[in-house]
Amino acid sequence: MLILIRFSGEITTKARETRTRFLWRLSQNITSALQEARIAFELRREHSRFFLETDAPQALEILSRVFGVHSLSIVEPRDAHTLEEIVKAGQTLARDLVAGRRFAVRARRTGKTAYSSLDVERALGAALLPYAQRVDLSHPEVTVHVEIRDGTAYFFTDRRDGPGGLPIGASGRALALISGGFDSAVAAWLMLKRGVALDYLFCNLGGTLHEQGVLKVTKKLVSDWSYGDHPRLYALDFQPLVRELQAKTHKRYWQLILKRLMYRAAERVAWKHHGVGIVTGEAIGQVSSQTLRNLAVLSHSIRAPLWRPLLSFNKDEILALARRIGTYELSATVEEYCALLPKRPATGASLRALLIEEEKLDLALLERALDAPKIYDVRRADPESLSLSDIEIEEIPDEAVVIDLRSPSAYQTWHYPGALSMDFFQALQDFPKLDRDRLYVLYCELGFKSAHLAEEMRAAGYRAFHFKGGLPHLMKYALERDLVPPEVLPPSSWG
Repeated sequence: MLILIRFSGEITTKARETRTRFLWRLSQNITSALQEARIAFELRREHSRFFLETDAPQALEILSRVFGVHSLSIVEPRDAHTLEEIVKAGQTLARDLVAGRRFAVRARRTGKTAYSSLDVERALGAALLPYAQRVDLSHPEVTVHVEIRDGTAYFFTDRRDGPGGLPIGASGRALALISGGFDSAVAAWLMLKRGVALDYLFCNLGGTLHEQGVLKVTKKLVSDWSYGDHPRLYALDFQPLVRELQAKTHKRYWQLILKRLMYRAAERVAWKHHGVGIVTGEAIGQVSSQTLRNLAVLSHSIRAPLWRPLLSFNKDEILALARRIGTYELSATVEEYCALLPKRPATGASLRALLIEEEKLDLALLERALDAPKIYDVRRADPESLSLSDIEIEEIPDEAVVIDLRSPSAYQTWHYPGALSMDFFQALQDFPKLDRDRLYVLYCELGFKSAHLAEEMRAAGYRAFHFKGGLPHLMKYALERDLVPPEVLPPSSWG
């Protein structure tokens, strides 16, 4: 199988030295992609095209995810130095394809020849017409393409789009803040598309399960899109900083101060590992912390450049891209864990107000987080190794105190029989007041908050578990054991 690889148009328009560098990087990334998949191949460049020969059908799918590739086609090459030879070869290859169908011929040639591209289209079209229904240049059922270069005609009928953009590594390196949600993953992908190699920083607010979810999303980005690069994920424990914020600063500013601390951590990691700037997933007006004024105040927290590729995106546009790049399903299972959500957050904070609040903090906690990062080689990392088996439970013992960590309205809609309702963030602070002699089973929407609290309680000596799988699994458990009539459960749980 011979695959014709077309470059992004913006690569071909670069000055010669830059174009040569970009194409070298693209060839390296293609090579890395196929070697990683253990595919045997031969790659060569001819003018403004790459040609790749391989016996592996999956190569086409992999190449369609290499940034810098504009499009791909499986081609049939034929020696053809004259118009007559081209027409004869094309007639032999395409007559069965056009049989009884509307068709068109599209030709392209390079170099000096005794015929034009239009000559090829007319002559080959006339040769194929007796086999076809008719010529249809506007809406053909089959289009026969031929590219002619250096005495060889390459015939094909299908074209598969690549992602375009620039080869990863051609535009330098940056550090992306990643939370596991939709926005940060899509923002990272857009920067990868512009040739920026990325490392990733995760500021952990939610314990092991949250870290596992973020690692899964990051691994998806790296495995499917970051060919030619070996990114690292730096995970910092921000939970002590969250407790410090809650204890010492005004609620209205929690989200903004937390983000400023994340930016500072990212700046330090980026500088240490030669990243040029910080990538975030913020979009104007999407949440209270992302008003234009708040974004400006956030930017004052560091000297490194902040890259925000999603600023003008709507949420539905972000979700559509998440589906395209393959992170949607994974991100949908990772709770957005920006834990500090006061009822009336500041939407137009002043820099002076934030600086006054930040002076109340012990910033040695930030230094401690930076001094003890977890570092993952994302390609080799196994998210499943972050096991929570010792605190997960799939049955509720009779003696257990069951605690629902969802909102009061969700609790009123349905809750496990006898469960207590507790605000998650309040529970993080107040659980030491609970009876240490009891056994506790916690649950929430997806299991992230309950796993986090169970970890915290275990560390303090409590017998605490979280119900594996969150609310959907708990509802199924309750229904199977006739602990609640089916009509009481929301329809989505009837299964």
